[in-house]
Amino acid sequence: MNLKVIVSAALAAALLSLPLAAQDDTARVSFEAELGTIKILSHTYRVGAEPANTNFDFVNQGGQEILFPFGRLTAYLTLRDRHQIRFLYQPLELKTEVDFPNTVTVDGKDFLGATRMTYSFPFYRVTYQYRFLSGPSFWLAGGGAIQLRNASIRFEDLVDSDLAVSQNLGIVPALALSGRASLGGGWFAGFEATGIYASSALFNGADFEFEGSILDASVRVGRTVAEGRDVFLNARFFGGSAAGVSQYERTAWSNSESPETENRIASVTLTLGATLR
Repeated sequence: MNLKVIVSAALAAALLSLPLAAQDDTARVSFEAELGTIKILSHTYRVGAEPANTNFDFVNQGGQEILFPFGRLTAYLTLRDRHQIRFLYQPLELKTEVDFPNTVTVDGKDFLGATRMTYSFPFYRVTYQYRFLSGPSFWLAGGGAIQLRNASIRFEDLVDSDLAVSQNLGIVPALALSGRASLGGGWFAGFEATGIYASSALFNGADFEFEGSILDASVRVGRTVAEGRDVFLNARFFGGSAAGVSQYERTAWSNSESPETENRIASVTLTLGATLR
């Protein structure tokens, strides 16, 4: 993840938010930025059938046991205090280097010794929610989301320059729920959750068996520090899975050679954030 992009975008959001005080109640725009750290709890990855290919443990074997920087940017459009559209960008790129003491096989390629791994999985998400419960000090909203994943996973032998790469661009639908309550004195608490579990026939329009799931759930506590300005602390669980045998034709050289894949990840994040309305 490029932290310069996060900082630059946050500054741009701040500048864009300056004239927002003139908005009326029918349409309000706000921007939000988070910056903190991510801890990978578990992460296994395999390309190709077992046992010929390794069910690789990124945490214990691939150097993902440490903390990594994490951030996300969100823009909100709220209409008549009931309808809300969210545009989210979350970068995620984990780069590690490990000296493999044992052979690791990925997509039919063997890696032993010094190996560089890049797990790049940023995504874009558009969410629509309707506030079905609303009071003077709280609201609850529900709806749906469309997420565009932009995955690129690479293993590179630093000695022999062998490379295993698997890239994928795909659309994932999901359900969404969120809420917020005032705690008094300018303090507030909130939550949001986006997720789904489905077979491929529902998950991405395919007609063959392929498991897929995502869960992005968080809680936050914060304070309004000035009119239209919030700061908050956010704790998040983020995870997902994909497993099966694709029946799509391999059309790009950057696609894995084997149609069988399995990728399961679970993580937690802790961030500080700011909302500008």
